[in-house]
Amino acid sequence: MSKKPPTAGAALTAALRDDIERLIDAEPEVRADTEDSVHQMRVATRRLRSVLRSYKRLLDPDAANRIRTELAWLAAILGVARDAEVRGARFAALLDRYAEPDCAALKPTRKRLVRAERARYAAAHADILAALDSKRYRAVRRELKTWRTDPPLIESASHTPAAEVFDQVLRADRKRVRRLVRAEPTAAPADRVELLHDIRKSAKRLRYSCEAAAPAVGETAADLGKRAKQLQTVLGDHRDAVESYDALRARAAEAHAAGESTALYETLADAEDTAAGRCLARYPAAAAAIDKA
Repeated sequence: MSKKPPTAGAALTAALRDDIERLIDAEPEVRADTEDSVHQMRVATRRLRSVLRSYKRLLDPDAANRIRTELAWLAAILGVARDAEVRGARFAALLDRYAEPDCAALKPTRKRLVRAERARYAAAHADILAALDSKRYRAVRRELKTWRTDPPLIESASHTPAAEVFDQVLRADRKRVRRLVRAEPTAAPADRVELLHDIRKSAKRLRYSCEAAAPAVGETAADLGKRAKQLQTVLGDHRDAVESYDALRARAAEAHAAGESTALYETLADAEDTAAGRCLARYPAAAAAIDKA
């Protein structure tokens, strides 16, 4: 006897359960401040929020919106620490690559770039611990634990075929990426960086909706998800380089005001500008792949 295809409700419950467990499992690692733990918890939080947005038609809107709001709050707190962690590591790598060991400006530059970001991370991690100990977080974690087996599905989700609903979601998320990609060539230069960021966010949403759908939809969803991930990665690398460039210019201005040399900052900023250009060179092929049948 052939196996009955999963319903939309069952497939979404399975996807939510995986994402919720990623989030809950990351908490003790974040509390212990293990390597990459903040990143993993932030990704789990954003991933879950994205899936809730894409598959909102299957969920009670009030409950889903409430959880999405709480996840946005948590992601924002995690993001402060993660951004400082990324900048500190990136600045350290740049200095190792481009600064001469006997450069007189190396020590004050490292202090302003690397040590300052590590201090920001430490302060932000303390804020994370306070959030994890709060009644607000405990309440959302409690609710999410019940969602692992009993999310607030609408009645029709229990008998609608998963493949039918999930395919519609993927088409809508893919259409969103395509629309932004097609708008990019005509964007004003001042708007282009933010539009590319919007394309990245839409690609990430498509990736997560594909990964949630893959068990029900199959290889088509998995393949599209891989292409969306590649576009997300290319534009994520671009964004990191652009933000690093901007931060370096801001720190150079601070150094100049303090009477310090800014030559090393300019060297690092030029390197990040070049890195951003290399990322953009990979963008057209990654964007075109989303249109691939």
